[in-house]
Amino acid sequence: MPVAFEVARALGTPLDVFLVRKLGVPGYEELAMGAIATGGVRILNNAVIGGMQIPAYLIDKAAEREMAELGRRESLYRGDRPAPELRGRTVILVDDGLATGSTMRAAVAAVRQHQPARIVVAVPVAAPETYAEFTSEVDEIVSPLTPENFRAVGQGYEDFPQTSDDEVRRLLAEARNE
Repeated sequence: MPVAFEVARALGTPLDVFLVRKLGVPGYEELAMGAIATGGVRILNNAVIGGMQIPAYLIDKAAEREMAELGRRESLYRGDRPAPELRGRTVILVDDGLATGSTMRAAVAAVRQHQPARIVVAVPVAAPETYAEFTSEVDEIVSPLTPENFRAVGQGYEDFPQTSDDEVRRLLAEARNE
């Protein structure tokens, strides 16, 4: 959200939240075995699932847990405000970075259901392979950093703290009032 806030402010565009939750590998939660998004979208990373031999029941368990969190955040962040109309519009999906791309793929799939005119992905840092994959998955991808020795999104930041619910709510309110 802090990255999206700055992008929206710089472009003079509205800011809203579109929620996606990573499905972390049990015991290695930072590694995505897939992701879920608002609208019932579920994307799985079959290479990770097959390579680590993750059984379906663990995937379902992670998805159920993350759906509950997604619902909690949707209610907390959006309240009674309706989701924005995306049909025929350019949608810029912003994240703090792309590693495997699972969460962004879920966001793209969920946004596509709303028939936007264009989908642009904007991130400060991306794994080079993931960046290359997205060039054919969306209308445009923007990432100033694609380090050859990419290990994690956090390496693109001097300070990479978790974003609290309060900060998300504050940034959304500030964007609505600008």
